[in-house]
Amino acid sequence: MRPAESADVEAIAELRAVVMRPDLERLGRFDEHRVRQRLRDVFSPRHTSVIVADGAFAGSVTLRPTEDGQWLEHFYLAPGHQGRGLGSAVLRTLLDRTDAHGVPVRLIALQGSAARRLYERHGFTVEAQDPIDIYMVRLPGAGSSGT
Repeated sequence: MRPAESADVEAIAELRAVVMRPDLERLGRFDEHRVRQRLRDVFSPRHTSVIVADGAFAGSVTLRPTEDGQWLEHFYLAPGHQGRGLGSAVLRTLLDRTDAHGVPVRLIALQGSAARRLYERHGFTVEAQDPIDIYMVRLPGAGSSGT
């Protein structure tokens, strides 16, 4: 991983559109413009890391501090890098950091998203949900960070 730069916003916005499209279409929520603009509107290079694999852009992840912990956001992996352990490795690295600080991590996943299984393997549990979103939390040291 490397720190994000302002210039990374368009590559991340495009990846977001590609990765989220199937779930958003399934939920009847895909909008070609909005899916990219929502990322542009909140992009914070200061809290974002670019995931690099084989020397090339492979994804992004944002870990944003809050009053009571951290928010894990904009965790996207290019389709060709999914299902090969890269997401687990990135998540394990981030959770080791948050565990060292003793703070909970929260995130929002889309209903029916395959990412939910990844998060559950790393100790996240459902805090609340609605027809579109699943709100998850992981307390410090929860679950297996070695999976």
